[in-house]
This record gives sequence, structure tokens and C-alpha cells, in this order.
Amino acid sequence: MSFEVDVSIRRGQRIIAARIASSESLVALFGPSGAGKTSILEAIGGLLRPENGRIAIAGQVLFDSASRIALPPEKRACGYVFQDGRLFPHLRVRDNLLYGWKLASPDRRWLTLEVAMEFLGIAHLLDRMPHTLSGGEAQRVAIGRALLSGPRFLLMDEPLSSLDSARRHEIMRLIERIRDEMDIPILYVSHDRSEVERLASTVIEVD
Repeated sequence: MSFEVDVSIRRGQRIIAARIASSESLVALFGPSGAGKTSILEAIGGLLRPENGRIAIAGQVLFDSASRIALPPEKRACGYVFQDGRLFPHLRVRDNLLYGWKLASPDRRWLTLEVAMEFLGIAHLLDRMPHTLSGGEAQRVAIGRALLSGPRFLLMDEPLSSLDSARRHEIMRLIERIRDEMDIPILYVSHDRSEVERLASTVIEVD
């Protein structure tokens, strides 16, 4: 599994040049707020179209300006974990978890709800509404929703930044388990040096 990214992204008057080439299980983008880390994730996930370049994950081309390839987000098989979780507020935890699973094609459903619940430790939360969850619980559910969508890779955008210290360590241990036990590449964004040094074998500084 590998990330191959070489694109130019326009944000207003700025051009962000992003180059990533790694076969490691977890690659981190590190840098200050406003440096363009989230823009790079959005381009890989299909939420933002680069000016030019190429994006390939595990050998599949997602974007290539020269070949006029630009897969829409739903065709990229990407699991996206946002900083604030972004759970659907009107759906119970069970339905949040199964939202992407129901949309995924049967051949991509490599994880079941039962296995996800055990792995994430969230079986007791299934009937809860998102507004009743703690920050750590909400992020566990958000990670579960991303995994159950049958992704070929994960994008994580500062998933620990809104959590207190105890919850940060809890979710960090969970991310380490995903990194070590699941055959799925992760591109991880953070502005915390100690965080990326603990989680990532490859750290790319975005300036």
C-alpha cells in the first residue's frame, strides 16, 4: 500500500505544492495551522480539485491532470475522519456507523459492525444520540463510521485536537492499533510534533 502524490493546489492567491511518496502504513503531514495540510487531504479525498498533477493510492490513480482522470469522492473508497467528528446529529450511533457501510458495494465491506464494535469498544453506545457522547466517544464512533465505509485508505485531519489529555491518549492508542493491525494506509494531519513522532514512521513537514 502506498501514497503517491504530486500536485499543485490553488487556495485563493496561494499555490500549495504537495509531494508525498511513501509505502509506510501511517504518513503524517506536520505543520502550523494555515500551512495547507487540510487542503492536501481534501485534494486526495476528492473534495478539492488540484490545479494539476497526479494522485495515486495503492496503485490506483485517483487524479491525473495529464490523463484527465478525476474520480469523484464516492469512487475513491476513502475513509475521512474530521477534527470535529461530524457525526449526523439526527441519527443514533448505530445508524451513523452503518451509513457508509450501506452505501459501500458488497465487495468493499471488509469490516462488520460486530467486529468494529469490539475493536473500538463502542457496543454500549449504539442507541445513543451524538449530542450525548463525550469527545472521545464521538471520535471512536467517527473512526468506526470511516472504517465501516470499506475504505482503501484513511485520511485523518487533526482527530485529537479537540480532546482533553486523557481522551487524546485513548484515541492515540486506538489509531496505533489501526496502524498495526489493519492493512490500510493512513495519511494523518497534525500540528503537534510529539503526536506525529509517536504515530508516524514518515513525517512530511508542510510549510
